[in-house]
Amino acid sequence: MNLDDLQIFAKVAELMSFSRAAEQMGLAKGRVSTAVQQLEARVGARLLQRTTRSVRLTPDGELFLERCKELLTEAEQLEVMFQPAASGLTGRLRIDLPGALARDVVIPRLPEFLAAHPMLEIGISTTDRRVDLVHEGFDCVLRVGALGDSDLVARELGRLRMSNLASPDYLRTHGIPLKLADLAKHRVVHYASTLSAQNASWEYCDPVDSSVRTLPMRATVTVNGTDAYLSAAVAGLGLIQTPMFGTQALVDGGKLVEVLPRFSASPLQVSLLYAHRRQLAPRVQAVMTWLSQVLSPYLVEVG
Repeated sequence: MNLDDLQIFAKVAELMSFSRAAEQMGLAKGRVSTAVQQLEARVGARLLQRTTRSVRLTPDGELFLERCKELLTEAEQLEVMFQPAASGLTGRLRIDLPGALARDVVIPRLPEFLAAHPMLEIGISTTDRRVDLVHEGFDCVLRVGALGDSDLVARELGRLRMSNLASPDYLRTHGIPLKLADLAKHRVVHYASTLSAQNASWEYCDPVDSSVRTLPMRATVTVNGTDAYLSAAVAGLGLIQTPMFGTQALVDGGKLVEVLPRFSASPLQVSLLYAHRRQLAPRVQAVMTWLSQVLSPYLVEVG
């Protein structure tokens, strides 16, 4: 059975699209269609249900896809089994990272990873939206914050400490909050994935019982990106709550000042997500292990 056809089928099944599969694999759409047709003829079963608007796996296709993925991973491992260790890992990786973590932590350390694996190619996406790992063809994604229900496998790496910050100009104008009651006279920069979102609030861990509590707050500015969030704070538009790792340079440079350190938000969960596989490709295992090591100094241990 042709491994190329299996790879094409698996990509079409993951993306539920012949055209997107062709685009990601650098193939003509006709080649993709022919490969799937030949595979179906070979196994004697309809694997994909096509309509003018959608592509769906048939029940036989679902069973075939699971085994297909296992075979492709095993084939990749067999291919490199007897190669000298110096030859290293090969292929292309696609990962999605939060912008601040990519900029401040991961990319500065990336040369050492590529030096160890010079035959690898890495595509890095940085966006504040939550990408669809399967349909957009990512090998793994790094997410910060609570996870929703998903068929993806999640590996929690640790948690990011949070800090409360404001610019010196803002504090000169509005005063320095010394206790929670002082927040009634203050405003926050509101971070929301959609600009229509309302209900800005201040989250904090109660220093007595460690419970998570929130206070409603006034916000005159709402943003949906981390860079804009920090810029708004530096411009004096309000208080912000953000992971400590990405703001140290602004604090050291005097552009932001920490306030109410006893009432910071609960640490943010950091997780690696990947699609369910019985066996992961070695290059995916390698990059996830490396990401865990690079991020470890910035994280509070789980538990």
